[in-house]
Amino acid sequence: MIELKNVERELGRFRGRLLAAALFVLLGFGLLAARLVYLQVFKHEALATQAEANRIAVLPVVPNRGLIVDRNGVVLATDYSAYTLEITPSRLAAPLDATIDALAELVEITPRDRRRFKRLQDDGKNFESLPIRTKLSDEEVARFVAQRFRFAGVDVRARLFRQYPLGEVGSHLLGYIGRINQAEKKTMEDWDDELQGNYRGTEYIGKLGVEQSYESELHGTTGFEEVETSASGRAVRRLNSQPATPGNKLSLSIDIKLQALVEQMFGERRGALVAIDPRSGEVLALVSKPTFDPNLFVDGIDADNWRELNESLDKPLLNRALRGTYPPGSTFKPFMAMAALTSGKRSPSTVINDGGSFQFGNHTFRSHGDRGLGPVDMVRSIVKSSNVYYYSLANEMGVDLMHEHLSPFLFGSKTGIDVEGEVTGLLPSTDWKRRYYKKPEQQKWYAGETISLGIGQGYNNFTMLQLASATATLVSGGQRFAPRLGREIENLVTHEKTRIAGQALPALAFDPEHVALITRALYGVTQEGTSVRSFVGAPYKSGGKTGTAQAVGIKANEKYNAAKLDEYQRDHSLYIAFAPVEAPTIALAVVVENAGFGSEAAAPITRRVFDYWLAGLWPNDEDMAATQQGKSGAPIGKLRPAADVFLPGMAASAAMAAVLPARQALVAVVR
Repeated sequence: MIELKNVERELGRFRGRLLAAALFVLLGFGLLAARLVYLQVFKHEALATQAEANRIAVLPVVPNRGLIVDRNGVVLATDYSAYTLEITPSRLAAPLDATIDALAELVEITPRDRRRFKRLQDDGKNFESLPIRTKLSDEEVARFVAQRFRFAGVDVRARLFRQYPLGEVGSHLLGYIGRINQAEKKTMEDWDDELQGNYRGTEYIGKLGVEQSYESELHGTTGFEEVETSASGRAVRRLNSQPATPGNKLSLSIDIKLQALVEQMFGERRGALVAIDPRSGEVLALVSKPTFDPNLFVDGIDADNWRELNESLDKPLLNRALRGTYPPGSTFKPFMAMAALTSGKRSPSTVINDGGSFQFGNHTFRSHGDRGLGPVDMVRSIVKSSNVYYYSLANEMGVDLMHEHLSPFLFGSKTGIDVEGEVTGLLPSTDWKRRYYKKPEQQKWYAGETISLGIGQGYNNFTMLQLASATATLVSGGQRFAPRLGREIENLVTHEKTRIAGQALPALAFDPEHVALITRALYGVTQEGTSVRSFVGAPYKSGGKTGTAQAVGIKANEKYNAAKLDEYQRDHSLYIAFAPVEAPTIALAVVVENAGFGSEAAAPITRRVFDYWLAGLWPNDEDMAATQQGKSGAPIGKLRPAADVFLPGMAASAAMAAVLPARQALVAVVR
């Protein structure tokens, strides 16, 4: 049986399917056309920008950090070029650990390098380029470059690193630079957009000292490069660029030779010295011993060095010049004398009988050695350092009158120096005690507490910066300046130099006759007083005052015996001084911790400072060794000209400064 097909019906079905397919195709093309119109017309601008961004990468160009030099042009902080092996985790083709293991076969990668990289990765972002090894040798660079094709996301970059050529010399005043930490990043979020943009690509920032306080001058201005990239993210060609502007050159008021001399004379002892020009407030030396090597911090300090610095009983990270507070001891007496004259509590001719002790109630306040000086007037009280004279003066004045006339010297206040971290110290008053203590019986001021304040003991605690600044104020007749380390800023592009003006504070209205009397008494200390041995034969006239300050209290009516005390419990040795007497150009304060009487340790250091500053002389090796041991009086041998002394590191410092422009250019090319 033959089945006959209905041709018309089959044709109808075919035409229907054909029409449906045509409509479907037309709809598809219509959607594509609509999408094309949408993308090409309505979204053209946004997509063009996005495409351009995918093709072009804008890279920050980090500026070269500015140089830091001393007043004579000696380079204290500079940059040097070195190669760094860096990893961008987001671009790796293999697991990170496997990549590092493979790299370790080509260049040395220590466990410390791995730990530092992990820390940086935790602090940073996955797409950032992070160093796994710094300061590669030329041989290591060559080995890696030959195998670079194996390591996607790994590259060698030339970078400038901070260096402190003189090592530990001046470390506390210079500070150091280090990687920006999370707390600093959080602070940067509050900066305006322009300032934040200036730190794009920057990994380092100033920490402590002038590196921190002059960060805005030293950092420079970040530039940029527009680079065309391939699909794999590798740079093809540079389209546009704006070079970075290097940081300014900062000249300090410090004389680094003087700084190094003082640090050498301290030897292994602890302490601080601050020297100031009374005419301007310029800081000539700011010493804190022991010191540390700031180069350790530049690339991230390792755990062993950090533990050694942080846990040392000598506290090398403590800036004793700014943050160490000490009872001033008898160095306080000239200021007490000026307060007595200004307040009218004592006249120069008032005579007090010094019998070796001062009785107040049932307590006996003793002099050193219990030796009486007999009748003493104001000048003799300073020259011979009479405790009894100032016990009685403190009792007559009272704590609040003392505070009123001594606070203008900036005791108990910040001096306003141009670095951060200064502490206020303490100049007590009845109001201070009420605010400081919680219990009513502790808040009461007892008359007996006033007595020991007169000789710089009790609650009195000052920094060497405060003592040096106060000495400068006293010998300059009341002229005051905020101490400063910065002296001049030089723009490395325009070579324009800008002097950093000293901040003059309101002068104190001292009677010139009173100033002359105190000056004469301080000069007498070096001629017939407690520091006469240290200044025998000096080719200049200087004034000074020794001081001995208790590190720990001793029981009432008990005599001090250093031999029975642990070293860290022995008295501190202090000295304040100025020279020349006729027109002072330097005033200083020095403390040698736990070294005994001021005449034994602190005064000899001052003699060497003045020999250098006023006579251009440097101690010979024998004299240096004696000073370090606190045994120096008059010079032992012939002093040598300071101009002939070339400190270790100064040659490298000068050479580095000479080649720095070429090295900066090399880094710019490699970038």
